[in-house]
Amino acid sequence: MIRAARTAAAVAALVMTLLTASAAPAPALGATAPAATADPLAALRGRQPLWHPCASGPDDTAGADLDAAGARCTEVTVPLDYRRPDGRTLSIALSRLPATDPAHRLGTLFYNPGGPGVPARGLALALRQAAPALGARYDIVGMDPRFVGASTPLDCGWPTAGPGAAGPDRLGFDRAAELAKDLAARCAPYRALLPHASTRNTARDLDLVRAVLGEPTIAYLGSSYGSYLGEVYLQLFPDRVGRAVLDAAMDPDRFGPDLTATQGPAMGAALTAWAAWAAGHDDRHHLGATTAEVLASVERVRLAAERAPLAVGTHRVDARALPQVLWTVSAADDDAAYEEFSALARVLLDAAEGRPAPPTALLEAVLTGLASPDTGGYAAAQTAIMCADRVASRDPLAYYRDIQAHRADEPLFGPLTRNLTPCTFWPAEPAEPPTRVRNAVPVLLVGADGDPAATYPGQLSAHRALTGSRLVTLRGAFRHTVYAGLFAPRDTCVDAAVDRYLLDGVLPAHDADCPSPRP
Repeated sequence: MIRAARTAAAVAALVMTLLTASAAPAPALGATAPAATADPLAALRGRQPLWHPCASGPDDTAGADLDAAGARCTEVTVPLDYRRPDGRTLSIALSRLPATDPAHRLGTLFYNPGGPGVPARGLALALRQAAPALGARYDIVGMDPRFVGASTPLDCGWPTAGPGAAGPDRLGFDRAAELAKDLAARCAPYRALLPHASTRNTARDLDLVRAVLGEPTIAYLGSSYGSYLGEVYLQLFPDRVGRAVLDAAMDPDRFGPDLTATQGPAMGAALTAWAAWAAGHDDRHHLGATTAEVLASVERVRLAAERAPLAVGTHRVDARALPQVLWTVSAADDDAAYEEFSALARVLLDAAEGRPAPPTALLEAVLTGLASPDTGGYAAAQTAIMCADRVASRDPLAYYRDIQAHRADEPLFGPLTRNLTPCTFWPAEPAEPPTRVRNAVPVLLVGADGDPAATYPGQLSAHRALTGSRLVTLRGAFRHTVYAGLFAPRDTCVDAAVDRYLLDGVLPAHDADCPSPRP
């Protein structure tokens, strides 16, 4: 199950993340002040949840698994716009797994696995299975964010998940820009919804759900984008969090559509770490006997794809798709993941050199995903969230100039990480400015110093913004997320620090390191 989750996370990564209650107006001069401040959300907070089975039908295996584990599901009504709590509403879907040791229950733990745009309802069960000690002491709640999963959806009918990489020249960039512009235009019919897709509103939704569940405070575990949601929640509702863990913390000062521009060097380092491993296993994959030779093989693939699309089974891998395919090196950094990625790289090298190249199972899944439409609106919702969180440059050529400036030092991943997105042409502006995260709420941060997505400089930025935080760093690891083996290999040192805090309330006295998982 965990291996399948890692593969799914790798594929999903390719399709690439304050109003608590408005006070009543001040009374006019001479008017009698009300006895208490009105709460415009009181009616929504006071609704009793109607719990029901999670499975929506015979084909809903995730819902059936939740039901078999004793979960119940419900929907909570929230405002589309918290400035207008009496206006249009949305439905937020969630699951709750009761603590398996109710006599020693600590409370309710909300879990967000990342994305943005990843449904959390079903993954609550994955957390309980991976961390049974947490499942014993906490009710675990998985909440699908607004416009995601079983919550009120946002599906723009995209024919593909995104523009991909810009390619080697201006023509390729212009094609990517046209595709991004088309994708943005397909979301224009939903422009009334788009400004309200922000993480700030998801944090408000989370707090409204907390109130509906009758919990004065919650525990929180967020990974990847879920860490940014946690950072925003801590800022807006600092008194509502008991214990919080942020796994692979995002830079709160940069999160938005252009965050990927920081990832190129980290992705290059992750690829180099894999190349060193592959060089030690040249007898199986024949990619090169040294790190430099393996990277030279990858470079031959890149140059070949820029000349003409590579024939891989029934697929064609061009310069737009290749960086997305090679992004799967970030899925994990253990032997099993490196073995799988090496086999993928060998197929690409065969294709680059004109030999038959039937895809591996992972490569087939990745290429099929890249060629598929945005089923269910996953990528559109992900994009909408990031566009609502922070304004992107509206100048397409600014992105092209940035790519050109980094052609030499980021030839493989730069045209992908620095490329424009549909946010450049988005039909709506954010309803609010980005959240400025600056507080001293106690929180535990954990992450790998080689994380290719939540880069270590970004983790340090989060640590500085959250002055009450402690940071536990897994050294010498090139993986995204580190706790409980949910999406990357398990590390006992990290797990011990997280469990001690969430179960015993013991925050490390100082920042700490966990040793590298490799000699």
